[in-house]
Amino acid sequence: MLSLAGRPGAAVRRGIAAPALLLVVVTVTGCTGVPSGVEPVEGFEAERYTGQWYSIKRLDHRFERGLTDVSAEYWIRDDGRVGVRNRGFDPEDGEWREIEGTARFQGDPERASLTVTFTWPIRGGYHVIALDKEAYEWAMVSGPTRGYLWILSREPELDEEVLTRLVERADDLGFEADALERVEHGVAPAE
Repeated sequence: MLSLAGRPGAAVRRGIAAPALLLVVVTVTGCTGVPSGVEPVEGFEAERYTGQWYSIKRLDHRFERGLTDVSAEYWIRDDGRVGVRNRGFDPEDGEWREIEGTARFQGDPERASLTVTFTWPIRGGYHVIALDKEAYEWAMVSGPTRGYLWILSREPELDEEVLTRLVERADDLGFEADALERVEHGVAPAE
């Protein structure tokens, strides 16, 4: 996930955990491309994408494994890059995991294809491949391979009909849709 905030570079607090930590995993491999046959959303409006997003379903990755209440926050920085803050709760340790980074568009800002950096020089691809263009209430995000996928929503829950359509779309695009895991929300204690 993307989140707009932050400082240049990355700040990691108590480990790595958050939605779209795909970016973290992807950054480890340094891959930024789009999976073959998958196209990022055109007509993307970064300003409308900013704010809080909740991870609804995701493919399993060690950076997010076991985390609940996973979310991402995005904002436009003064330098034109996108700030990103990914966050998730580890119920086993009773602690939040958070990481911050920055993202920049890989080309035209109206094409939802970005490169995210959490720890320099490690970078990862972040590609919005489905989006509620009318209200910016849900999105589906891929990394550089079909091994990374997130379904995001502005709320901790997403209408089941919309979710079903997104899972079917992921399957049509060759992602392992049956392996998508639902992210629990409401587990973390109130802050």
